[in-house]
Order: sequence, then structure tokens, then C-alpha cells
Amino acid sequence: MKIYTKTGDGGDTSLFGGGRVGKESDRVESYGQVDELNSVLGVARAEGLGQLDELAQALQSQLFTIGSILATPAGSKAAAHIPQLDLEWIAAMERVMDEFDKELPALTSFIVPGGTKAAAALHHARCVCRRAERRIVPLMRAGDVEQDIVVYLNRLSDLLFVMARVINFRAGRADVPWVAPKKA
Repeated sequence: MKIYTKTGDGGDTSLFGGGRVGKESDRVESYGQVDELNSVLGVARAEGLGQLDELAQALQSQLFTIGSILATPAGSKAAAHIPQLDLEWIAAMERVMDEFDKELPALTSFIVPGGTKAAAALHHARCVCRRAERRIVPLMRAGDVEQDIVVYLNRLSDLLFVMARVINFRAGRADVPWVAPKKA
């Protein structure tokens, strides 16, 4: 099977389950953002997440599911055959964050992203996650995507932030607080 099909050379692409849309459509943009998020999370894993790697790998698998949901119009023949978001994923992220919070010093200010390379990559993933969420909200408001996907991404961005803090904390790198510039 060839990787290239040439069917998208005119600026359109096929959705899973049928139909063609412009590559600039909100739906294509949304699953493209989720794909980018998955890739950035892969970069974070390549930097070395230690004990958090298994969690990050599970998140990547979940993101593939989210992408497949976004690429499949509701009501299409394929919609019944793709995996669905499991609400337990959201609850599990909340439990993990609660456990990590017990380990971390209290957050008393905004922090500047950075620290170790792995933590910086997780902060980058968090930003891409927020962008994906912003791109999906219009689809949700139009009734084309379930709200649970937005909830999932909202919680995931929180988890990525906490994971970045954990990586830095375990590496002995303190959070760098944001200091507002003084007025002249």
C-alpha cells in the first residue's frame, strides 16, 4: 500500500466514514491539533519522563481515540465502529493530579514554563492541548462534537502542567515564579 494517494492535492481530504471536506475545515483543524499534541507528547517522552512515561504512553493512546472521534462525523457508518472516549480517563487524570499534588510544594504564583527538557516539552504539550481545546469548542457548540472531548482536553492540559512540575521537582529544579514587571 502506498502512503501517498494524491487525493488531497486539491486541498480536500476524506473523513473517516465518508465525505470530503476542505483541509482548512474546523473538523480537520481540530484533529490536526490533537495529532500535534500527540507528537509533542512523544517529544516529551523522548526527553525521558522516568516513572511518568507509562502515563504519557496511555495518554498518547487516548489521544488517538480522540483524533478518530474528531475525524468521524456523527451518524456516519464508521461512527459505530470507532473506539469512544471513556469518562474514566477523566476521573483517572483527576486522581493522578490529586496524588501528585501531595508530592509537590503548594503553588502560590504563576510559574514560568521551563526547567528540564522533559518538563519544558510537557509545558509545550500543555499549550498545544489548550489550542486543540479552543479549536474543538466551536464544533461542540455546533453540536458536531460531544462536550466530553472538551472536558477531556481541559483536564489533560491541567495534568500536563502538573506532570511538568513533578518532573522538575523530582529533578531538584524549583518552579520559577512569574514576577510581574514593576511599573515605571
